[in-house]
Amino acid sequence: MPNTLIFVDLATDDPEASADFYHDVMGWEVEGRPSGIFHRIVPGGEFPLEDGSPSGVGHLHLGIYSIRDPRPDPNPPRRAARSDDPAPRVYVLVDPREEQDAILGRAEQRGAEILWRDEYWREFDGWHGSFRDPWGNQIVLWTKPGDGDDVPADAPY
Repeated sequence: MPNTLIFVDLATDDPEASADFYHDVMGWEVEGRPSGIFHRIVPGGEFPLEDGSPSGVGHLHLGIYSIRDPRPDPNPPRRAARSDDPAPRVYVLVDPREEQDAILGRAEQRGAEILWRDEYWREFDGWHGSFRDPWGNQIVLWTKPGDGDDVPADAPY
């Protein structure tokens, strides 16, 4: 497989606070490697097979890196991102036992800005909501419709 994606990093000026934020909001394990410089987010689990059993393939990891010491980048640190700067979006498939609104609520309580909630995208058959964390990173939460969901017939896409 050419050019395999292996990692996505979230930028922050406070890796410790970002690590706490994602642990508290998403329930993820976050490891300092080393603390204060880089943290690895380990969402846990494995991609499921069709029957729901573990596939042996672990979920992708995320990183949190310090804009003050952006290793492995050898160049001097750059300015912090501003909230109106375009930024990558990180998509998270929400565990079916979890509610998007609960995650959005935890994020908002910890300083995130809610960008939208309860939108449906017909093309990908999913509900989505989004927040911008206190450091400017955008997370899009994705949930597959349940059996009793009222999927809008007039969804734009």
